[in-house]
Amino acid sequence: MALRRLRPHGLFQVTRNPGRFGRRGRVCNFQRASWFICPSHRQRTKRLLQVNTSTEPRSLDCAVIGGGPAGLTAAIYLARYHLAVTVFDDGSGRAATIPITHNHAGFPGGISGSDLMLRMRTQACSYGAQIRQGRVDALTHEKGEFVVSFGAKTLEARTVLIATGVTNRAPEMPKAMHDEALRRGLLRYCPVCDGFEITDKRVAVVGQGERAFHEAVFLRSYTPHITLLCPKGVDLNSTQRNRLAQVGIRIEIGPLQFELEQEAIVVRNLTSRSRFDTVYPALGTTVRSDLAQMLGATLLAEGCVRVDDHQRTDVRGLYAAGDVVKGLDQISHAMGQAGVAATTIRNDLCDQSPLVRRS
Repeated sequence: MALRRLRPHGLFQVTRNPGRFGRRGRVCNFQRASWFICPSHRQRTKRLLQVNTSTEPRSLDCAVIGGGPAGLTAAIYLARYHLAVTVFDDGSGRAATIPITHNHAGFPGGISGSDLMLRMRTQACSYGAQIRQGRVDALTHEKGEFVVSFGAKTLEARTVLIATGVTNRAPEMPKAMHDEALRRGLLRYCPVCDGFEITDKRVAVVGQGERAFHEAVFLRSYTPHITLLCPKGVDLNSTQRNRLAQVGIRIEIGPLQFELEQEAIVVRNLTSRSRFDTVYPALGTTVRSDLAQMLGATLLAEGCVRVDDHQRTDVRGLYAAGDVVKGLDQISHAMGQAGVAATTIRNDLCDQSPLVRRS
C-alpha cells in the first residue's frame, strides 16, 4: 500500500486497498483510489473551515452566494487575488448529493460530490476565504455597496457573485425514499454526467412533453432498454411518437408509485409493475435566481440570470456563474464560468481603485 500526502491539509491518497485506518479516520473508496482524511489532521481541517469573525472584514470585496462548484471555485480565485471573500452556503446544493462522479476530470476512480465539496472548501479556506453556513435572506444595494442579510446579521460587500444554482423537480415519492434511491444510484438526474454508468441497463424516464422526449432519446445511445413514463398521459406529437417507436422506446402512462428493492426500483402504474435499474426524472429544474431578481437583474424566460461574456449581470457589481446562468449544467462548466467571474470581479475592482501590494 502506498500513502502520499496531498495538499491541502491532511488529505492523503491511498493507491491500493487502504483497509481500515482506525475508527476515526474517514476513508472513501473509489475503485482504484481512495481519499483519506487523517485523524491527526481532522481537527485542523475543522478549524480551518470555521468562520473566524475576528478576521472577517465588515466590508467584503466580494460576497459569494452559493457554496457549490461555482461558488467555491470563485472563492479560491478571489482569495488568491488577495481579496476579502465570504461564501454563503445554505447546504442545498446539488453537487454534494452526487454519490460518485466519473465525469469530473482528474479523478480516474471517481469522487463523491460531498468529498469534492470538502476538498474545495478546504482549499478556499486555506487561502483566507470565509465560509458561512446559512441562507441569505435578502440582498440590497445601498450607498454604492451591497448589503447581505442573513438571519439577524448583515455584511457589506463591494461586489456579489450569485452562484445559487438550481433545484431538481423530483417525482412524487416520500423524501426518505427519494434520498435513498439517489444515494444508491436508482434515481439519477443527469444523463450527461452518468449515462455511461447505465450502459445496457433497464432505464425509465419520468416526465412529460418535449423535455422527457429528448431525454429518453438521448439515453437511448447508452441502452436499448428505455421506457418513457408519462404520469399525466402522453402529450407528444405524431413526429415524436414515431421517433420513439423507431428507436424502440416504449411509452407507459398513468399515476406512478415507486418501491425500492435491493438492486432495483419498481414502478407501478394503472396496468403494470416494472423493475428498473435506474429512473431518470425529466421534470425540469427551478432556477434559484430570486436574489438576483431582488436587485433588478434581468432574467431569461426560464429564470436564468442574464450575463455577458464575462459573467456580469446588468446590475453594476453583480455577477453570476454556474447553473443559475444558462448553459450546460456540469461541474466543469460551472468552474470555468466561476474562474471568468472571479477574474472579472478582480479586474473591475482594480479599475475602480488600483490593487497595489505594499511591502
